[in-house]
Amino acid sequence: MDLLTMSLEKVDFLPPNRVTDDTSILTLKNLVFEPLLKWENGLVRPALFERWVRSADGREWRFFIRQGATFHDGKPCTSQDIIAFIADILTAVDTFGMKWSYARYLAQATISPEAGNVVLVRNPTPIADILDIFSEFYICRTTNDGRPILGTGPYQVSEFEVGQRAVLDRVSRGTGPDRIVALAERRAEARYESLKAGWSDAALNLERIEGVLDFSEDFQWGKAVNTLSVMYYLNCQSGLFRSPEARLAANHAVDGSVIARDIFHGLAIASSTIVSPFHLGAREAGLKPIPYDVEKARRLIDKAEVSGPIQLRTPTFMPERAPEISTYVADCLEKIGLNVDVQIEEDRPEYARQIGRKEMGDMAIFDSSPHSTYRILNDKISSTTKAVWWQGFDDAETERLISAANCAVSDIEREVAYGRCLKRLHDNPPWLYLVHPIDVFAASKTAPGLSIDHKGTLNIS
Repeated sequence: MDLLTMSLEKVDFLPPNRVTDDTSILTLKNLVFEPLLKWENGLVRPALFERWVRSADGREWRFFIRQGATFHDGKPCTSQDIIAFIADILTAVDTFGMKWSYARYLAQATISPEAGNVVLVRNPTPIADILDIFSEFYICRTTNDGRPILGTGPYQVSEFEVGQRAVLDRVSRGTGPDRIVALAERRAEARYESLKAGWSDAALNLERIEGVLDFSEDFQWGKAVNTLSVMYYLNCQSGLFRSPEARLAANHAVDGSVIARDIFHGLAIASSTIVSPFHLGAREAGLKPIPYDVEKARRLIDKAEVSGPIQLRTPTFMPERAPEISTYVADCLEKIGLNVDVQIEEDRPEYARQIGRKEMGDMAIFDSSPHSTYRILNDKISSTTKAVWWQGFDDAETERLISAANCAVSDIEREVAYGRCLKRLHDNPPWLYLVHPIDVFAASKTAPGLSIDHKGTLNIS
């Protein structure tokens, strides 16, 4: 196929210092840019860094840029380019105006060039989690007119109208199409209709269609469980959910498989801990969802001190279907004797800022998107860092396990150490665990080499 037309929810190339988990934007970035390292089911593989070596103690890392890596304007990619890119991210803020956590992760690290193609990272303590961090950085440069579209990937941007369309042309040998046209269509139903009408060859994020998706035999389909967790933060600082028994009771009271079946129409799986089955440590932990057990939930609630109604907060989207989920969860909690007051926040950016300020009531639905176990523990669980998304959870055993995992160096050691963290957080949950959505794409039967990964990225070979 010489031309592939894709229908995406968004078409954009964000500023270089903006990290995102948006699947449409990641799909485009993955074609035009290269991540420093490629994340794959908890571990990393070569990408723009073709190899790396470390000291035995994990305090010093050398990363080697892929030989011949060149930006689309012909400039060779050097260690100075990468270091400048990283420095820009460390001082940037996210879409909600909050400073990225990367500056905290690398606060003690020095990142310096060695020759033209080596990036040296030194840290006073072991820093194997640098691998996770680097997998989120897609190296790009801006054009002379300020467009952030110059990468080292297999496709270059020939045309770009932000929020509307992008035209990508292949610049390296490969089996994919010579040209890709990406068209923005916000509504999932309209993306599917464009495929049916023959206006596009592939449509992404069809799991967001309202109602049951038909999975027509006229098309090829791809599905993958996303690493994203739909969950409720539980207020561990004040109120009912300071009690470990109450937090465990909430998890026994809500059946994630019902949410997956009835609210996500089968396009989700129930969660068992703070991360998906594809995060580092999940395989080692080997966990199953906390079982639905109303009687056990009632017994646990009887041990907790309940005073007054439970304030449950929800936005209207992000996560998808948040109001419907909150209605179901409130009903489940009322069945174990709680009085639940559901409060809806219409302003989604303000909702995120409120959660960051710990203004969350007793529980607040959210989505946890990093594909790094290290990042989720550091940003959301650890009472040592007390970072922006931490909601007061304080457990000495969890903290000991996190510290041990942060000091692990080899892949095997990290898998085992993070597995222990995840097991502890299954037994003593800080959140109400719900589901991991399943991402879906459809394509014409003549479109070759399409697949979807657990980050929700559409890959084209």
